[in-house]
Amino acid sequence: MKKKPFFLALLGLGLALPKLSLAHCPLCTVGAGFLAVLAASLGVKSLVVAILLGAFSLALALWLAKKVKKQYFRGQFWLLTVLIFVLTALPLAPLLQEYGPLYLNLAGEYGSPLHNTYTINLYYLGVLIGAALLFGAPWLSRGISKVRRGRRWPFQSLSVSLGLLVLTSLLIQFL
Repeated sequence: MKKKPFFLALLGLGLALPKLSLAHCPLCTVGAGFLAVLAASLGVKSLVVAILLGAFSLALALWLAKKVKKQYFRGQFWLLTVLIFVLTALPLAPLLQEYGPLYLNLAGEYGSPLHNTYTINLYYLGVLIGAALLFGAPWLSRGISKVRRGRRWPFQSLSVSLGLLVLTSLLIQFL
């Protein structure tokens, strides 16, 4: 009979101490999408939300692709990164459908392919901007370290990435 309270105490301890989850599930993607729609409904521009979701998707993709320890073929890391990025960002696209004009005036008369107004999906544009900012942040961080003669401040990479995203988001939101 004494084994029962010990087993219940062990079970309670197991439930009280959560285990780190390494899953990439559709539920997490839906949760991020819900928060994105909530932010958009509160007045945050869809383009800003898409930038943050693009950075989130790329960060998640880079992190999960590194978790696969065994390499089965050349280019596996980058293929997994692209696949996870697309499978994270793409399901959220229907939730944040907004279109905007892109005026292109490079050459020719209006109506030609290089001088026209095009309609673009702002979600896809934002996702690409966010991913590009996050992807370029390490190079900027290394450049800052080079200017500072190899010195880094605490959490420099994180603060450069976050600073780029916040600065870009604020510029887009308020300009």
